[in-house]
Amino acid sequence: MAAINRDDVAHLARLAHIEMSAEELDRMAGELAVIVDSVKSVSEAAGDDVPATSHPIPLTNVFREDVVGHTFTAEQALTGAPDAYEGRFKVPAILDEG
Repeated sequence: MAAINRDDVAHLARLAHIEMSAEELDRMAGELAVIVDSVKSVSEAAGDDVPATSHPIPLTNVFREDVVGHTFTAEQALTGAPDAYEGRFKVPAILDEG
């Protein structure tokens, strides 16, 4: 087990301004020790000959040209609107402005 004890957890809790009971400190010390041991065992598995990776499968981004296509005028866009006012879509109010 990793060398994380109750005093270490209490110190970290004080630094983070987290109130913890005695029972929580004991439980957290055990849980953090397990986490540190797990990270240590994973770190040991990757040797110096294993390159670091951010993803198991090589990824490539596919980009397309940003070309402006057919666009509607404001009047054309508003032809299908259920209601319009001063060249804009008119929608029901959802917030009380009072």
